[in-house]
Amino acid sequence: MTIPPLWIAIAVFVGAAALVAGLALSFRNPHTTRLESRLEVYAKTGSALTKEQKSGSLLAEPLEDSPGFFERFLSRFGNLSLLFEQADVAMTVPRLVLFSAGLAVMGGLLGLVLRWHGAIVPVGIFGAGSLPLLWIFWRRKQRLKHFAQQLPDAMEMLARALRAGQSLAAGFQMIAAEMPPPIGKEFGRIFEEQNLGVPMEQSLRDLTERIPNLDLKFFATAVILQRQTGGDLAEILDKIGRLIRERFQLWGQVQALTAEGRLSGVVLLALPVLLFFVVYQLNRDYVMVLFNDPMGKKMLAGAIGMQILGAFVIKKIVNIQV
Repeated sequence: MTIPPLWIAIAVFVGAAALVAGLALSFRNPHTTRLESRLEVYAKTGSALTKEQKSGSLLAEPLEDSPGFFERFLSRFGNLSLLFEQADVAMTVPRLVLFSAGLAVMGGLLGLVLRWHGAIVPVGIFGAGSLPLLWIFWRRKQRLKHFAQQLPDAMEMLARALRAGQSLAAGFQMIAAEMPPPIGKEFGRIFEEQNLGVPMEQSLRDLTERIPNLDLKFFATAVILQRQTGGDLAEILDKIGRLIRERFQLWGQVQALTAEGRLSGVVLLALPVLLFFVVYQLNRDYVMVLFNDPMGKKMLAGAIGMQILGAFVIKKIVNIQV
């Protein structure tokens, strides 16, 4: 099977661009080193104080954990470190790139062994290479969902601890000891940060950044306001827990009413793709018209566009915010 010249040109361009970007980043000379920045924060001198006190994470990071080429390049497209933290995976950016590259090569080799068409091989490479990132997104979604389910019990436990005369930090320790991850681990982290002298407001803000949950933001806002103005925090936590439970009950009813639509959407979106691969294995010449004939290429592009549009419309219909 011959490789089209277009793919060779694209590969050469990507390799040359990566080489130039790597050389440019290697010869960059930062104004301050990582150690100097940490000493400035610790001594509370210089301009790094107001910048790093907001994040509160520089002193907690190891010195040897300096960002590499992949971290600096991919940080422009999103905070992957926060994504790994939200998914609770022991993953780094170089390791993710290595896994994705290995699976992409395996997907390309599988396509060559099975003698796929030249237009299908890149799809297999991209699909196999994106599996690690898709797994991390799936794990993040499951962890955040589990955290939201545990939050009402944590609010009630914390309210009972406050009524019993214990402090807020002791309530966090009780949640960390009595409840399983992920909520036990997150509240245990807040308790440890309190022991290390981190302000409560900063710990709660960091928690809401790690866990993007609206109810958790209500809790953090209530705690911060209670510490500044006073009030019955236990009653507020009981109301937040009851509100979350009622929301979950309403969300369950919505999921039951939209189950048929969601299942129909999955079937309608997956059926053309599965049928394409089945016909491709049974009668390859019949499917190759979509790639070889100009009208077939237009039809294939139109079908892909309509699939994407249909997926978007079905999601908007069945995805009801509660």
